Amino acid sequence: MTGAPAPPRILVLSENESVPSDRRVWDVCRALAAHGCQVLAVCPQGRADEQSLFEARDGIEVHRYPLRFAAGESAVDYAREYATAMWRSWRLVARLSAQRRFDAVHACNPPDFLLLAAWPARRRGARVLFDHHDLTPELLRMRFGERRRLLLRLALLVERASIAFADAVISTNQSYRQIAIKRGRKRPERVFVVRNGPDLRAVPRVPADQELKRGRPLLIGYVGVMAPQDGVDHALRALSLLTHRQDWHAVFAGDGAARESLVELAGKLGLQERVELCGWRDDEQVARLLRTCDVCLAPEPSSPLNELSTMVKIAEYMGAGRPLVAYALHESRLTAGEAALYAKPNDVADFASRIEELLNDPARRAAMGRIGEQRVRDELSWEHSERALIDAYRSVLGDADGRLARSPAPGQAPAQTPAQTRAQTPQQTPALAAEIP
Repeated sequence: MTGAPAPPRILVLSENESVPSDRRVWDVCRALAAHGCQVLAVCPQGRADEQSLFEARDGIEVHRYPLRFAAGESAVDYAREYATAMWRSWRLVARLSAQRRFDAVHACNPPDFLLLAAWPARRRGARVLFDHHDLTPELLRMRFGERRRLLLRLALLVERASIAFADAVISTNQSYRQIAIKRGRKRPERVFVVRNGPDLRAVPRVPADQELKRGRPLLIGYVGVMAPQDGVDHALRALSLLTHRQDWHAVFAGDGAARESLVELAGKLGLQERVELCGWRDDEQVARLLRTCDVCLAPEPSSPLNELSTMVKIAEYMGAGRPLVAYALHESRLTAGEAALYAKPNDVADFASRIEELLNDPARRAAMGRIGEQRVRDELSWEHSERALIDAYRSVLGDADGRLARSPAPGQAPAQTPAQTRAQTPQQTPALAAEIP
C-alpha cells in the first residue's frame, strides 16, 4: 500500500529585491505553499529586518546572500551587481540541490541570465519556470539609449535564450506574453499570464489616519519603487505647479536608486514642507496611507519599457478604493480603466492639471474609487492571478497524483497546509548560508 505522494519542492530565485520585500515574489511563494508545496527562496539581503542569511517565514525557507546593488547608472556597476548575484545564487542552488531534489525552479528576472543559476537543480531533473518581470532590452534602452548597441543585442540574445531554456514562461500581462511568443519564440501554450495584483485577503484592515495630512484637507500619495524609470521626478515637478493651493499635503512611500536625488529635487522645487519622502513603510503603514489618500499618483513616463509594463502600484491604489492620475500608457490604461485620469505622456503640466481636476471634485474621486475597487475584486486581485500560477505549475509538473492542492473558490482564503502551520529550520542550513563568500 503506497503512501500519499510527496509534496512538490520548489526553489524560487530572485535578485531584484530581498524576500519578502519583493511583494510579487512573496505572493508566489505563499501561493505555492498554500497549495501544498515545500518552498525555498534564494535572494539577496535587504532591509534591516532581512539581513539574516537564513530564516523561515510562514513555513517558507529564505536563503540570502550579501549583494551590493548598483548605486548609479553605470553599466559597469550593473554588470558587477548581476555577476555577483549570479555567482552566489548558483553556489547556493548547487549546495541546496546536493542536499535535496527539487521538482521545479522558479526564476524571476532581472537579470534574465539568473535562470542559469537553476542549472545544478535542472541537471537533477527539476523543471524550470521563467517569471518575466521586466523587459531587460527595453530597460537598457531606457537607461543607456541606443549608444550601447552591442549591449542591447546581447540583452536580446540572453532574453531569447532564457525563454527557450524554460519549460514555461510566466508573463505579468498580455503584452509580455506576446513578447515571449513572438520575440522569444515560445509556444503559446507554454506562456501563462500571472498579473500583479494586491492580495485582498492579506491587506491589513486599518482606518484612515488624518494626521498624515499634516492639518491640510487633502492628501496626495505615491507608493512604490523610486528608480529612474519610475518617474517620481515627474510627480514632484507636477506638484511644484500646484503650490498656489494650500489644501494638500503629499506623502511618497518607497525607496530606490533615485531617492537621494529626489530628496534634493524636492528641496530645489521648494516642496520641503509639502512633500514627505518617507522611505519604505510596512504593510500596515502603507494600508493606512492609502486609506487616507484622496488622490494617488502613477507618474511613470512613456518609454518602450513602461508602455508595456503593468505597474503594481496602480492595482494597489485601486484595491484601496483610491482614484489615481497616470500618464496615458498602454498597459496602465488597460489596468486602471475608468479608475484613473490620464495625462498626455511625459507632459508634466498636463499631469498637474489632472491632479488638480481630481482635487477639485470629491464626487468624482469617490466614483472612480468605487470603480477601481470593484475592478480589482472582479479581475485584478491576487486570488485571480494565483489560479493562473497554479495552472502554469500543473502544466509543467503534471498533477495526476493530486500533489497540488485545489485552488480556492473566489473570495475564499486558501486552506492551511502543513508547510504554513509550522516553520522548521533544517539543521545544516545556517552553516550552509554562512559559507557564502
